[in-house]
Amino acid sequence: MNIDEILEKQRLYFQSEKTLSIDFRIEMLKKLRNVIHKYEKEIAQALKADLGKSEYESYMCETGLVLSEISYMISHVRKFARKHHVHTPLAQFASVSYKQASPYGNTLIMSPWNYPLLLTIDPLADAIAAGNTAIVKPSAYSPATSALIDKMIKECFPGEYVAVVTGGRKENAALLEKKFDFIFFTGSQNVGKEVLRHAAEYLTPAVLELGGKSPCIVDKTAKIKLAAKRIVFGKYLNCGQTCVAPDYILCHESVKDSLIKEIRLQIKKQFGERPLENKDYGKIVNQKHFERLLGLIDQNKLVIGDESDPHTQKISPSVMDGVTWDDAVMQEEIFGPILPILTFHTIDEVIHLLADKPKPLAFYIFSEDKAVIQKLSERCRYGGGCINDVIIHLATSEMGFGGVGESGMGAYHGKIGFDAFSHTKSIVDKKTWMDLPMRYQPYRKGLYEKLLHLFLR
Repeated sequence: MNIDEILEKQRLYFQSEKTLSIDFRIEMLKKLRNVIHKYEKEIAQALKADLGKSEYESYMCETGLVLSEISYMISHVRKFARKHHVHTPLAQFASVSYKQASPYGNTLIMSPWNYPLLLTIDPLADAIAAGNTAIVKPSAYSPATSALIDKMIKECFPGEYVAVVTGGRKENAALLEKKFDFIFFTGSQNVGKEVLRHAAEYLTPAVLELGGKSPCIVDKTAKIKLAAKRIVFGKYLNCGQTCVAPDYILCHESVKDSLIKEIRLQIKKQFGERPLENKDYGKIVNQKHFERLLGLIDQNKLVIGDESDPHTQKISPSVMDGVTWDDAVMQEEIFGPILPILTFHTIDEVIHLLADKPKPLAFYIFSEDKAVIQKLSERCRYGGGCINDVIIHLATSEMGFGGVGESGMGAYHGKIGFDAFSHTKSIVDKKTWMDLPMRYQPYRKGLYEKLLHLFLR
């Protein structure tokens, strides 16, 4: 089927109202969970082929998180979908007011290559739970995983319910020309702008999960050894190709040297003396990004790492010191295993400095000073983050995950994800056994006017 045929069949399928049944949604979520379990080994192999991920990391960061989200939706979708009664103002007596979640209808989910399973199936689970149909467009840069997703979805669902469209820019452009009821996009800011432009043509609501330069603040009270351990884990996970990876460190000048020392020790401890030979250390997704990343490294400022292999597309965990805001590495989201370090004197300096920067997707604070933590948390603007850790805030279905400003709009995961793929109707059920006369013309003063002011104040 071509895209027009898929869309038409999905519109008819949604209009059949089959997806409105909560039992149907749960059955479909269980089918999705079962197929993920069935192909768990193949998923690990595909992620290894595309990104060099180890089987352990594949389950920890993709397959396991996908299964958790699906299971969460299976357990909670009845609660999420039911009517939620709210207080009714006295002026609307006698009536009952409630909110009712309603699926948008035909949805488009466009996912990236860096976490190709997680960032495709997580939003799909939310879309299914909310009662939508979906066209899924995985990335051409992760061909093995995209092909497996196509196979699994076809095994699970008929194309008029959930369909996969593979391919590259041509297929992306063709999809964005079509009218959908909702678009969910994860990817770069530049492509996100194009998605939003096309969505505007049809006034289509959209969630954009983008990226940005997520800072990692390390103040003078931080536990440096633990901070280094956790930063190294988060920065070099998936070879740095994580949208919420710490993009750069902004540390107090008094702890910079000790922090670099501990980061060096942690890189050796976690990845070995020769990281490029570590079978559990990933690779850069393709030659284009490999060369882009090498172009961001200033050899004069490189203090850790100086190894790369164009044949395996691997770059060793790298750290740059003495970095300024004018360096090439600070002009774009790095999305690779390069960690620049800058310094600050005071927390107010950090706040004022970051106020003029684009709002990042993630924000990390390492500190033992509660006043500093509160000040940074309240005054800095960002999508979400962690205190004394990195990345883990997205690994839960109990909180929404999303960006703000340049790093995106909207959020998903758990109830927030269900809501993202739903329109919430506000409904007043007015009773017919009585009818207050004060709202009708001709307007009367006296008692009615007093009642009006009593009800509306």
